[in-house]
Amino acid sequence: MEYVTRIVIIGGGPGGYEAALVAAQLGAEVTVVDSDGLGGASVLTDCVPSKTLIATAEVMTTFDSSYEELGIIVADDTPHVDQAARVVGVDLGKVNRRVKRLALAQSHDITASVTRAGARVLRGRGRLEGMQALDGSRKVVVRAADGTEETLTADAVLIATGGHPRELDDARPDGERILNWTQVYDLDELPEELIVVGSGVTGAEFAGAYQALGSKVTLVSSRDRVLPGEDPDAAVVLEDVFRRRGMNVMARSRAQSAKRVGDRVEVTLADGQVITGSHCLMAVGAVPNSAGMGLEEAGVRLRDSGHIWTDRVSRTSAPGVYAAGDVTGVFALASVAAMQGRIAMYHFLGDAVAPLNLKTVSSNVFTDPEIATVGYTQADVDAGKIDARVVKLPLLRNPRAKMQGIRDGFVKIFCRPGTEIVVGGVVVAPRASELIHPISLAVDNNLTVEQIANAFTVYPSLSGSIAEVARQLHTRKMGPEA
Repeated sequence: MEYVTRIVIIGGGPGGYEAALVAAQLGAEVTVVDSDGLGGASVLTDCVPSKTLIATAEVMTTFDSSYEELGIIVADDTPHVDQAARVVGVDLGKVNRRVKRLALAQSHDITASVTRAGARVLRGRGRLEGMQALDGSRKVVVRAADGTEETLTADAVLIATGGHPRELDDARPDGERILNWTQVYDLDELPEELIVVGSGVTGAEFAGAYQALGSKVTLVSSRDRVLPGEDPDAAVVLEDVFRRRGMNVMARSRAQSAKRVGDRVEVTLADGQVITGSHCLMAVGAVPNSAGMGLEEAGVRLRDSGHIWTDRVSRTSAPGVYAAGDVTGVFALASVAAMQGRIAMYHFLGDAVAPLNLKTVSSNVFTDPEIATVGYTQADVDAGKIDARVVKLPLLRNPRAKMQGIRDGFVKIFCRPGTEIVVGGVVVAPRASELIHPISLAVDNNLTVEQIANAFTVYPSLSGSIAEVARQLHTRKMGPEA
């Protein structure tokens, strides 16, 4: 009888379900153990829901900021825009019901795809049981919600359990007034005054979205600027936009506690200052879901942060155990999690595989404007990690941007000084997530700025600025940085 390789995947997020599809297609017997629904936090409580909410906010922002300039007349009884009432309002309860409906629909679609591919989906929480057996197999114990347990035997195990919102001891969410990012979709009414603690990607995205939806937002940042991990030029543009739209951005202000006082929330800062609002969103990072899974007892090495150590083909320190996604702490991106999961299966099942290369990863911050990046960064250049030339071109010069009333944003490209090979780029613009793709292709395929410059672009188009930056880099071989 032909032997079939047994794969057990713990966690049904992008790392898990993409790995399941690959393993099933390669002929393995696959079981996915998941407790919440396939798609994981990315689909159910994070990426899909937040971007759906942001899509509504984007329409609001576009209308509020551009309708007069573009000559649009609102012919109704709405008071003048300078008065208290807005031109356009939002029904947050309806928005959030749509958010949840789309998230569940996406989860059901993923489950259907995985089961159609031949994988088994088992509802419960999985943990590794002991060390590797003499025959190389591993035991995974699955505990269902009713307390019953089932033991699975696997030739390889993939841990893809993701993470959950980090909490401060003195700012515990209550799900009503003090919230983490998984709880905001239970709100039926728009927060009148929202305090967002944390100015990383999650904090910036929600702060911008709720500001656009009509909340009065205060963004509390412990760093000098918002988005401290992003391109500094991009962060400056976004912070300027936030402030111009009325957001109160508090830099170098660390929150120590948040407590509910009746129908208000008081946030105390490290300097003793107290700020108040109707609601508070805590966006202070994430914690990996690695506890209580028997990982260290099974020989899996954890970092001090609780993340699972992996190499570039997703192997952990334990033979036959792989890991993917946010639980590894590599990049908190669904695309990276999916790639890690696929790489793990390709590697274990003997298919051709290329190790994970983080310098070809493109990412996006879904604020307005969006911030998309790929490859080497300004920080890498400034720190001397790579020798590169850079040109930055404001979108203000772009004819399509002028037509659409786009005032903020730019295109920036990094290239090697000798070969002119593109090694990185930044786009700050509406739908920057779509515009970054040609630069991603260039980085991934070692294209030169001359090749980008010589490719046709549509006129007028925002992508024309990408070609223009490439032309400037090509003609400024010995010139200073722009």
